[in-house]
Amino acid sequence: MKILVVLSRFPYPLEKGDKLRAYHQIRCLAKHHDIYLVALHEQPVSDSDMQQLKPFCKEIFLLQQNIGQRCYNLAKAFFTGLPLQCGYFYTTHNQHRLDEIVHEVQPDHIYCQLIRMAEYVMDYPIKKTLDYQDVFSKGMLRRYEKAPWFKKPFFKMEYRRLARYEAQIFNRFDSKTIITAVDRDLIPHENKGDITVVPNGVDFEHFRYRGEPKTYDLIFSGNMNYAPNIDAAEYLAKEIFPLLKTTFPNLRLVLSGATPAPSVKALANENIIVTGWVDSMAEWYAKSKIFIAPMRLGTGLQNKLLEAMSMQLPCITSHLAGKPLENAETQGAIITCSTTSGYVEAIRRLLEDEAYYEKLSIAGNQYVNHNYDWVAATLKLENILNQ
Repeated sequence: MKILVVLSRFPYPLEKGDKLRAYHQIRCLAKHHDIYLVALHEQPVSDSDMQQLKPFCKEIFLLQQNIGQRCYNLAKAFFTGLPLQCGYFYTTHNQHRLDEIVHEVQPDHIYCQLIRMAEYVMDYPIKKTLDYQDVFSKGMLRRYEKAPWFKKPFFKMEYRRLARYEAQIFNRFDSKTIITAVDRDLIPHENKGDITVVPNGVDFEHFRYRGEPKTYDLIFSGNMNYAPNIDAAEYLAKEIFPLLKTTFPNLRLVLSGATPAPSVKALANENIIVTGWVDSMAEWYAKSKIFIAPMRLGTGLQNKLLEAMSMQLPCITSHLAGKPLENAETQGAIITCSTTSGYVEAIRRLLEDEAYYEKLSIAGNQYVNHNYDWVAATLKLENILNQ
């Protein structure tokens, strides 16, 4: 079958969750189908990054957008009522180019990732699947609730537009997928139960236990220019970490991830390391004792938790981020907290109780291995595309 995969970003390097999901799904689907990739890009895609996808794709089409086009798109979306999240990525020039590609390829199925790309493909008379992936409207609502007063009107406007759009496009696609049941239940449509949950997976060969000496006590990772990660990093460094330092004065914390925002860079000191982009996140996990993700914003599944658990790091996170990991806490595979004192106590116990540390590490590793395999997850997607 010819599958046209339409993305808002080129799916490499794997520093963002949507790119990680797209890359591994393409890799797995390519074993039995012909994959034609269409991806928007703002900066040139390097030859080395292209080489990561070429083995899995019959052909790769790149649609460029410059910053001027995107600013114009935002202004246009503001006045038309389209979510800014969607307007930012849509241009009539790229629509015409995609029309040419569809005519040339004649795909049997179009797989569209994220609602921000739905405008491009919703009118094609071809079988189509939309991967909601996350519930953008709910994420925006959470940002509205935490935002300072002068930003609230913007976030409220975008939340309403996103919720309306998520419902409007539902019936424009033959099939819909999403990462977790928690997010599926937040989609604002009466038939949301028809959405198929297709989870993410873990690259177990790369994220495996290495038994290396531990240099750092705590680690948090992610795209450090993404609002939920910025919020979590600041909360961890400014509120949780200082309380721990009173008991563990030599404690070391790593904040690792691409494009750290200025406010994240400012957290760096002799005990807090802000790495920026790293070639291998697994190497930093291997050197760290505990993974902590005190997420207070955002939606969806936290891939960073799965990767850390795969490497036998005991993981602590919020109830918000832990909820999509069904039964993980009841199986003793993860710790979830709702208060600053709760995080402090959980970390203290792991640092002081070696048997408890070992038990949580092994349980987390077993949980991920049993539930998050890319091949098994993508088989669910393949069954949908074959319908």
